[in-house]
Amino acid sequence: MSRITQEKIEVPEGVEVKVEGKTVEVSGKKGKLSRKLDLPNLRIKADGRNIRLEIVSLRRRDKAALGTVKAHILNMIKGVSDGFVYKLRTVYSHFPITVKVEGKRVTINNFLGERSPRVADIVGDVTVEVSGDDIFVKGINKDDVGQTAYNIEQATSVKYRDRRIFQDGCYIVERS
Repeated sequence: MSRITQEKIEVPEGVEVKVEGKTVEVSGKKGKLSRKLDLPNLRIKADGRNIRLEIVSLRRRDKAALGTVKAHILNMIKGVSDGFVYKLRTVYSHFPITVKVEGKRVTINNFLGERSPRVADIVGDVTVEVSGDDIFVKGINKDDVGQTAYNIEQATSVKYRDRRIFQDGCYIVERS
């Protein structure tokens, strides 16, 4: 029985991939991403329009890690070609919430009538746009876009009140 598990990724047109050791660099029309994928027994090879991933192991954990590495590379390819957009919706029933983007922070004012604003950090090279009750988080790195959207959602978490009554907040409603 072979101890080598292989995965193959086809690189679409308009996307360029460079592999140097365990660092993968993907560039496309939206920008450039680089990520170090440092796993023991992992070999990454780029030949033409294909990327071959190999891991020398029969362990289930290592095979799962190979699938994770493949997913990361596919997300990088999708990010530089299409990008990622998370849509959040501001919901309030008691006090009108106002959301503003100030530099690398998102400020949520008048949440549940609080005097001090709640603040969420913007991670990485991500843009946040506010349009009425909708908040759009856009970028090419899926991890940064998702973390920024989560930071905004967590900044408006309700504590010490009944969640069935106080449903105010910013919630992720769409990922694309």
